[in-house]
Amino acid sequence: MHTESKVCITLTALANEGSIILNCICSMDCPVINFHTPTPISDPAIAPAPINPIRINKPALSVIPERLRNSCSIVANFVPLHMIKIGNIKLPDFPLLLAPMEDVSDPPFRAVCKKNGADLMYTEFISSEGLIRDAIKSRQKLDIFPEERPIGIQIFGGDEEAMAISAGIVDAVKPDLLDINFGCPVKKVVCKGAGAAVLKDIDLMVRLTKAVIKSCNVPVTVKTRLGWDFDSINIIEVAERLQDIGVQALAIHGRTRSQLYKGEADWTWIAKVKENPRMQIPIFGNGDIDSPEKALEYKNKYGIDGIMIGRAAIGYPWFFREVKHYFQTGVNLSPPSFEERLEVILQHLRASVAWKGPKIGIFEMRRHYGNYLKGIPNIKHLRTQLVTLNTLEEIETVLEQTKNEFAKHGSLPSIQPALL
Repeated sequence: MHTESKVCITLTALANEGSIILNCICSMDCPVINFHTPTPISDPAIAPAPINPIRINKPALSVIPERLRNSCSIVANFVPLHMIKIGNIKLPDFPLLLAPMEDVSDPPFRAVCKKNGADLMYTEFISSEGLIRDAIKSRQKLDIFPEERPIGIQIFGGDEEAMAISAGIVDAVKPDLLDINFGCPVKKVVCKGAGAAVLKDIDLMVRLTKAVIKSCNVPVTVKTRLGWDFDSINIIEVAERLQDIGVQALAIHGRTRSQLYKGEADWTWIAKVKENPRMQIPIFGNGDIDSPEKALEYKNKYGIDGIMIGRAAIGYPWFFREVKHYFQTGVNLSPPSFEERLEVILQHLRASVAWKGPKIGIFEMRRHYGNYLKGIPNIKHLRTQLVTLNTLEEIETVLEQTKNEFAKHGSLPSIQPALL
């Protein structure tokens, strides 16, 4: 499993008359080039198999062997030296993952996150017992769509048989992977012996995970926490034992269950897992990533394979593209314009209504407006309308009128008349 953040160029010298051509399309620092000289052939239309690789430094690009200088074309294609793999799933170097969040990570929200750069996404977590009972809400959470791939479906539970049966149900939907939640700290989950409660019994965790792995044909991954509390942090043993039974990636939230979401996430324990010489699977960090600067700092400081982003993306799907831009340039990307915010709100709303129906779709969309419009001056009146209107047509009208008003004046007035 490769984790270094490097990119290389493969130069293939073709036996064709003409000058040397370098198609350089990569904006990243490419410290090493693999230079290949092919077997000479008479027909330049036939691409020979590269042989005799020569590694040269990027600054030495101009130092091309004299024997090739006037006798071939060189085509440079950038290919990643290091990719993150989960089973057969290939992810870019240092992927950004959208965390599975209850009542948030539904298909409409995932769609806007995917458009803005999320590399791997997960469904909301699904109760194994709910799937077996054929509960409508649990079954609906199985909905995944081609444009979302790669995507994982996450389940939780504390009973081996139920987890095995539910894994078979999930497998039939054909996600790219199945994720097990051993980290949810919420009382109603923990009281059922699921989520973070399983951290108190690693043997049970192993049995539950084995049952899932045996019951499906897709890679199985796990999301968990450091331990139950500060006195029982056991993530090192958890990681080793899960890897030993076939778990193919691990996402770790840097808090214990007792912390819930309070205090700071401790990524030093995540780094210890990653630095463990026994660990070969990808390790993703999660917790408190709320700025591109922090994402880059933690990437460099803790050596993890990728970051899972949760709360920072709620109502702000642009976070993914902003982080990627900062990684590439070291400069903060300009935030989305007000018009873009309104457009994405509308996309999200329409998808929510299409998937859930008008009543539930409109109602559940209300939790997102505050974050979408956060920091916009004089926005209270619009936000109030969005959380009180009850039809898609009314909301569409308000959004369109607001966009026109903003385009005309460049801002929203401090005292706004009713737009309807």
